[in-house]
Amino acid sequence: MIRQFGPETGLLLIDIQKGVNTFEHWGGPTGRRNNPDAEPNMQKLLTQWRAAGNPVFWTRHDSREDASPLKFSLPTGAQIDGFDPAPDEVVIEKDVNSAFVGTDMELRMRQHGVSRLVVAGFFTNFCVETSVRMSGNMGYDTYLVHDACATCNRIGPDGTDYDPQLLHDVTVSNLHGEFCTAIDTDTALRIAQADAPDLSRVQGNE
Repeated sequence: MIRQFGPETGLLLIDIQKGVNTFEHWGGPTGRRNNPDAEPNMQKLLTQWRAAGNPVFWTRHDSREDASPLKFSLPTGAQIDGFDPAPDEVVIEKDVNSAFVGTDMELRMRQHGVSRLVVAGFFTNFCVETSVRMSGNMGYDTYLVHDACATCNRIGPDGTDYDPQLLHDVTVSNLHGEFCTAIDTDTALRIAQADAPDLSRVQGNE
């Protein structure tokens, strides 16, 4: 059984900034993204968490890399329209992939009584993956909402153009059952309403 997501369960929304859609930066001349439903699904999660009064956490990325579109000094560093944090929500600014490295994320979560984490955002195989791995290793009961995440293609060292859906799917497969339990948006919304006796946690390292 998976227990209902209650006030001990934080929603972590990672790097929902305009620069994630600067596809040529992330994937070169053939730059492209998977999962156009990521933002609508994130909105559904956000609406549910706010309605329930459960804690919401955001990360915003201010890259150390000069060429990155994810810099606060650039227009592309701004939040995607419709994803502005509310005044009572925690906003963590970071400059590396993990939400926990060089930030007070863990402290803020503990201050809010959070022991479980539901994660969504960008990019599946970069900041989402790194944050989920650390969350699982740190002992948080972690859930990755895979259809509320997205990524771009990547060019390998041999010039191979790896499709974003492939990268996304492999990343979710790597995380599920080891660092987290991967679920879809509809399942997350259902668990936010009641216990799910038909579902099982599969997080490892416990």
